[in-house]
Amino acid sequence: MSKEKTQVDDIDRSLYDFRYEEKDVFKVEEGLTPDIVRQISKDRNDPEWMLDFRLKSLEIYNQIAVPEWGPSIEGLNMDNIVTYIRPKAERMQKDWNEVPEDIKDTFERLGIPQAERASLAGVGAQYDSELVYHNVKDEVAAQGVIYTDVESALHGEYADMIKSHFMKLVPPTDHKFAALHGAVWSGGSFVYVPPGVKVEIPLQSYFRLNAAGAGQFEHTLIIVDEGADLHFIEGCSAPKYNVANLHAGCVELFVGKNAKLRYSTIENWSKNMYNLNTKRARVE
Repeated sequence: MSKEKTQVDDIDRSLYDFRYEEKDVFKVEEGLTPDIVRQISKDRNDPEWMLDFRLKSLEIYNQIAVPEWGPSIEGLNMDNIVTYIRPKAERMQKDWNEVPEDIKDTFERLGIPQAERASLAGVGAQYDSELVYHNVKDEVAAQGVIYTDVESALHGEYADMIKSHFMKLVPPTDHKFAALHGAVWSGGSFVYVPPGVKVEIPLQSYFRLNAAGAGQFEHTLIIVDEGADLHFIEGCSAPKYNVANLHAGCVELFVGKNAKLRYSTIENWSKNMYNLNTKRARVE
């Protein structure tokens, strides 16, 4: 008797199942220690309060048991996971032509630049632990909309806003992998839409994990102020691996009074990926 095909069976994953050889990269050692957390914090140029937050999150991680709800994650061994890996190329670019060729080719094959040109107000692209590209259309920026990476926002005029909102909806005490995220997060996006501003076309961030045996821990923080309107899209993918990989990102959405936020996520992970994301919204 022939098996009836399902929608999942019909999906062609070949679009996502390619990867590049790791070359000219910086990465920390496998495992999770205070020294590794300090190394990540130093490379991200964290302010002092963030380093303290990371180390306290690591303490919480070591105290909390592995969750017993959900499917088995016994194949995940943090001693074998690299929690931070980035290209040694220049930091985040605003010019697509300045992105390294192999990384640029990855996103070209996934259709991200075409989508930006055709139907997006702005795009962020993360490769492993590093935001390699971030751009927002001039007319959207002119409305006062802030769309950048969290690292840049930590050192700019919105630093206090980051500090007052970061991991307030998903605290490290929430569960073991929220604490892990607090300790080793890197990359992600920060969006702020001022009061009354309506962004007519979507913003999108795309996260691609290329390295085998690695983790990706991006943090997305979106604040839509009173009476504002935004549609934000996130896309994620990774190729097939012969070892376990981990995705433990965090999404925090703050929606002000009479504001509207449509948040969409499209994830195409392989079976070797443990996807332990946490997403939460507060709607006034």
